[in-house]
Amino acid sequence: MDISIVGSGYVGTTVAACFADLGHTVTTIDIDDSIVAAIEEGDTPIHEPGLDELVAEHGGDRLRATTAYDIVPETDLTMLALPTPSQDDGSIDLQYMKAGAESVGEALKNNNSGQPDPHLIVTKSTVIPTTTDEQLAPAIAHSGLDRTQDFLVASNPEFQREGSAVVDFLNPHKLVFGTADERALELLHELYEPLHEQADDNISIVETDVAAAEMIKYGNNAFLASKVSLINDLGNVCKEFDVDTYEVANAIGLDDRIGARFLRSGVGFGGSCFPKDTNAIIAAAEKRGYTPPMLNAALNVNDTQPERLLELLKKHTTITDHRIAVLGLAFKPGTDDIRHTRAAPVIDRLCDHGADVVAYDPVAMTNMREQYPEITYVETAADALADAYGAVVVTGWDEFAALDTEFDTMTNSVVIDGRRIVNRRDGITYEGLTW
Repeated sequence: MDISIVGSGYVGTTVAACFADLGHTVTTIDIDDSIVAAIEEGDTPIHEPGLDELVAEHGGDRLRATTAYDIVPETDLTMLALPTPSQDDGSIDLQYMKAGAESVGEALKNNNSGQPDPHLIVTKSTVIPTTTDEQLAPAIAHSGLDRTQDFLVASNPEFQREGSAVVDFLNPHKLVFGTADERALELLHELYEPLHEQADDNISIVETDVAAAEMIKYGNNAFLASKVSLINDLGNVCKEFDVDTYEVANAIGLDDRIGARFLRSGVGFGGSCFPKDTNAIIAAAEKRGYTPPMLNAALNVNDTQPERLLELLKKHTTITDHRIAVLGLAFKPGTDDIRHTRAAPVIDRLCDHGADVVAYDPVAMTNMREQYPEITYVETAADALADAYGAVVVTGWDEFAALDTEFDTMTNSVVIDGRRIVNRRDGITYEGLTW
């Protein structure tokens, strides 16, 4: 199939490269000339394991990029994979999605391709239930198009984790097709047919309406965010009784009603999905007159974990006017994404206490430097630890597990681990956040 994808961020680029690898011809549309040029030259604009190879193989061939929307009418379907950032009240900002939808509509209105069938426009970004039908479809029709005769809409949310997005796309737990139109449903099945052919297991397909598909994505993320906060809350209780939360979690995870995944307690969740999506569905529910207490509690627990990390550090060393190493800046290992990273509140609190913050991350320092130019960045974890009065581990990069003699160069060898990645050893004062 010929596919156009509006947006070349984490979702758009990964989805585009994976569809190209399945044999489709994909064109991404983005306003950033540098991103377009990078994809055309086979370079990826983001850090994501496995993505470099796919873009290098298909970029400029089955995977193309452009700033113009005139390619849209020539494709079989168009996906909207644009940002939906949070507003001050937690609700999502739809300006980019609406602008992209209007541009797609204008391109279809100016269509000279002669294609008789209505064009399918698929919402890939995470949006509040009813958004596609009530806000994006009218934006597409703004130029004078007729819904059903000129275009169809559908929701096909993604369930990819940053750091394993390529693997997740190629090995999905489920595919969700939300549409009220049989032709749209046929196109979605055709789009994913190559994935079925190469999958080791049968892929569960959920066929539903647009609003339910949109809600499934929020339900997924809100449930996982709540699970992380619950194990963190239990972990805080375990810490008070000097019980190892990980031992408890291992036993809990053996119950097939619960499962072992997302039971790693620590400094909390970040990224572009869990915080934003949980805030967004809370805000949407409150506009309908319901305040979700469980979801609010999940966010409250997450917000307090960085403060607990700092309280443990302050118990063992002086922070003011002393060098404190922050190990890990990305919100999780395997990505350079710092959106809602737990390192941000940790750094904020350290700076509030007058600490001399020295930070290291293998891939995320360039992004973090834009937000925190005032702190010091070093090239290795060893450089960060040298002469430090304390260290906090915020991201669970594997290389931190290999640290050993580097701790001996600290002035005061205090390590507060927020991810259970550093090995406890003689010669350091070690505290786990919840163990």
